[in-house]
Amino acid sequence: MPVTKVTRNYQITLPAEIRKALGIEEGELLEVELEGEKIVVKRLKRRRKTLKLGERLTPEEIEKVIEEGMEECMQ
Repeated sequence: MPVTKVTRNYQITLPAEIRKALGIEEGELLEVELEGEKIVVKRLKRRRKTLKLGERLTPEEIEKVIEEGMEECMQ
């Protein structure tokens, strides 16, 4: 079983074998929950489409992405 250490800034490093098994990449967001005495770390599921700089979108596509984001915020 992999072991990790809490740093003086209260950070931990996910062991490489865990990151590789789950396909976790740098910059990904993870959700942390407490279940009794267990710390549960889950990949944060983004439902909202992210846009890349320079991506060519029609005004209709932009409007749709905005509407979806607003709906997500209201949930």
